[in-house]
Amino acid sequence: MTYCSQLIETNFESIDFHGLVSIAIGKLEKFQSRYLPVLDQGQYMGMVSEDDLLDAEPTEEISSLQRFFIKPLVRTGDHFMLALRVRVKFGIDSVPVVNEKNELEGIIGIENMLDHITQMTGAADIGSMLVLEISRHDYALGEINRLVESNDAMIMHLNTIADSNSDHIQVVLRINKEEVSDIVATFQRHEYHVLYYYGEESYGNTLQANLDHLFTYLNV
Repeated sequence: MTYCSQLIETNFESIDFHGLVSIAIGKLEKFQSRYLPVLDQGQYMGMVSEDDLLDAEPTEEISSLQRFFIKPLVRTGDHFMLALRVRVKFGIDSVPVVNEKNELEGIIGIENMLDHITQMTGAADIGSMLVLEISRHDYALGEINRLVESNDAMIMHLNTIADSNSDHIQVVLRINKEEVSDIVATFQRHEYHVLYYYGEESYGNTLQANLDHLFTYLNV
């Protein structure tokens, strides 16, 4: 399990609660960020946005904007997935990580998040991927797993995506086998709707089919 403490980046910029707006704007421009964390003697006070800073007088203290602060955070002992949830909720590029004393330990930046999501989902691993569309009522993980294993393959990662406009879900499967055509055929025989798939053999099969069609045309 991955905790937020394991992904902390300590090379980040912050601004002082009693500092000037003009200094904060300069830091935002330098680091090309829309939000910066605000600290008061090491205590995390929240994040201030570029828009609120630009609307303020340059000679004002950051403290005068406290009512506009947002306060996204995760704690060092939180699971990494909570950082993703906070990022989406607040629309920020980096999530502050605080300790039990509310001191800012660091941030988890968006690139670090993407790298870890890639690792968690196995997107960079060798294998193939299938996307099934299934009614919520017909979703049966045991059967899906059985159909994959019947082709001497194994599900390495599985994610579901709910469709808010219907009763269907998409099931994304990462499989440890490159040759995916037999697995696709198995799902189709069992009346599963295969939305998408990729694997080395899928490319080869498509290429061969195109060649067969070409030769058939040339022979006519």
